[in-house]
Amino acid sequence: MPTTRIDPRTFLWVLVVLSLATMNAPQDVWDTIRHLRVPDTDDAMRLVEVRDLVAGQGWYDNTQYRFLAPDGVPSHWSRLVDAPIAGLVWALTPLAGRGLAEGLTAAFWPGLLFGLFCTLLYRGVRENFCGRAAILAVLVATQTFGIAIQFQPGRVDHHNVQILAILGLALCMIRGGLRPGLVGGGLAALSLAVGLEGLPSVAFGALYLVGDWCRRGRPALPGLAGFGIGLGLAAPLLFAAQTAPGLWTAPRCDALSPPWLWLTAGGLGFAIAASVLGRHLATLKSRLVLAGACGLVLLGGFALAFPVCLDGPFAGMTPLVRDHWLLTVNEMASVRHSIAQGRWEMLVFYPVVLLATLTATWMAWRGTQRRAWSVAALFLWPGLFLGLFQFRGLYIASGFVPLVAGPVLDRALNLAAAPETGLRRWGSVALGGCLVSTLWLAPTALAEWLSSSSRTAPDPAGVIACQGDAAVRPLAALPAGTVLAPIFLGPSILLRTPHAIVAAPYHRAIPGLTAAIEGLGGTEADLDRVVDRFKVDYLVACPARPADDLQSEPAFATRLARGEASSERLEPVPLPGPLKVWRVVR
Repeated sequence: MPTTRIDPRTFLWVLVVLSLATMNAPQDVWDTIRHLRVPDTDDAMRLVEVRDLVAGQGWYDNTQYRFLAPDGVPSHWSRLVDAPIAGLVWALTPLAGRGLAEGLTAAFWPGLLFGLFCTLLYRGVRENFCGRAAILAVLVATQTFGIAIQFQPGRVDHHNVQILAILGLALCMIRGGLRPGLVGGGLAALSLAVGLEGLPSVAFGALYLVGDWCRRGRPALPGLAGFGIGLGLAAPLLFAAQTAPGLWTAPRCDALSPPWLWLTAGGLGFAIAASVLGRHLATLKSRLVLAGACGLVLLGGFALAFPVCLDGPFAGMTPLVRDHWLLTVNEMASVRHSIAQGRWEMLVFYPVVLLATLTATWMAWRGTQRRAWSVAALFLWPGLFLGLFQFRGLYIASGFVPLVAGPVLDRALNLAAAPETGLRRWGSVALGGCLVSTLWLAPTALAEWLSSSSRTAPDPAGVIACQGDAAVRPLAALPAGTVLAPIFLGPSILLRTPHAIVAAPYHRAIPGLTAAIEGLGGTEADLDRVVDRFKVDYLVACPARPADDLQSEPAFATRLARGEASSERLEPVPLPGPLKVWRVVR
C-alpha cells in the first residue's frame, strides 16, 4: 500500500500557522476588543493621545491637558505612530461605533505590524541563506518572547515600529548598494522620529558603513552614500512633519530635535564629501583621515552646542524621582536588580539574545555569508550590552534572534540528515534549540521555584488588577475632578474616565511625579500639602502596590488603605473592585 509523505516545507509552514494561531490567548484578544486591555501604561497613554487626535486635537498639539491640568504635559511621542492608529479608529467607527473601533484597532494593529515583521524577516533570510531557513526564522519569531510581547494585542506603543525599522535597516545594509542605502537611511530616520531608543542601533549602523567604506573603498561607497543621504534628508522632513514650527529650534534631548538633526546632517555631509572626494581617497589611510576629521567635527560640535544632552534624555530629574520611580520601572531594571529581587521571569529573555550574539559573531569570523552575520552581530551587541543595565535594551536586539536562529536551525537539520556527523550534529541541534525562547521557560521556572522565598519584587498580578478596566471604570461614575493616584495608574485613569490626574510615568512631568511620591509615600502633612497644591478631588490607592515609604513608619496613605488611619479631610467612596477611593472634603 503506497504511503504519502508530507513535504518538509509544508510541515514547517503548518507549524508556523499553528504557532501564529496560538501566540495570543483568545481571551486576551477579546478583552482587548471589549475592554481595551493593554499590556502597559504606555499603551494606555498612546490610546489617550489617539483618542484626542480623532476628537480634533491639533496635529502639532500633543499636550495631554488632563495631566497636570490646566496647562497639561506635552508628550515627546511621535504623531507618526498616532496617525495610522487614529486612521484605523476613524475608519472603523462608522461600522462598529467609537468604543468597539478603539478595541478592534488596539487588538489588531500589533498583528498587522507582526505580519510586516515576518514578511521582512522571511524575505531577508531567504535572500541571504535559503527558503527553509526563512521559514524556520518566522517560526522562531513566534516563539521569541522579546518579540511576542512587543506585538501582542493591545501593544500600540512604538517599540514594535522601531523593531521593524531597525530590522529593515539591517536588511538594507546586508544587501548594499545605493537604493538599499537610501531606504535604510530613511528607515533609520523613521526610527529616530518615533523614539530615540533606536539611536544606539542607528549609530552602530552608521559606524559599520563608514568602517566598511574605509576598508573597501569605492565598492562600499554606494551603500554609505545612500544611507547618509537617506538619513540626512528624511530626518528633518519627519521632524518637520511632527513638530510645530515654533519648536523647530528648541533642543529636546528625549526626541528628534536640533541636537540629533545636527548628527544626521553631519552624516549627510560626510556622505557627500566621501562621494565627491572618492577618487582622491585611494588609500585606507586617506579615508580614515576624512572619517576621523568629520567625526571630530560632528561630535565636538554636538558637545559644544548641546552639552545638556550629554547626560542623556532625563536631564533635570531629581534623585527622589530617579530612586522612587525611574529605577522601579520594569524596562529600566538591570539583570543584577532583577536577580536581587528574585524576578527570574525577566531572565528568560536574555539567554537567546546572548547566544544569538555570540553565534552571529562567530559566523561573521569563520562562516559563509559573513556580511549578513556581521550585520546581525552589529545590532545584537549594543542591545545585549544595554540590556544588562536596562531591560529595554533587549527590545530591538530580540528582533534579530530569528535572523540568527533560522539559518542555525537549517544547518542543524542538514547535519541531522547527514551520516557520520557525530558531535557536530548534536552541538548544532542543541544550539538551534537554545535559540528558541520557549525552551528557557523550564529552567526559569525551576530557578523561581527553588528560590521563591527570596522574591522581594511586588506581585505583578496586583498591579494588573488595579489598572484594569474592571477596577478603574467605576471611577468614571464620579463627578469629574482631579485624581491623586499611584503613578502607574495615571494612564488608565485618563483612558477610562473623564478625570484629570496629577501623576503618570513620564519624565517630562517631574512636578507630578514628585507630588505622587511625596504625597502617597509621606506623612499626613505631606499628603495634605499635595492635595492643596494640586487641588485634588479624589485620592485613589492600590493596596497591592503601596508607594515607597519615605520615612521609618509606613506612609499615611498606605495606613489609610489598610484601614489603620483616617482623616477628616478624606471621605471614603465605596466602589467595586480592588481600588480604595476617598473624596476630598473642602
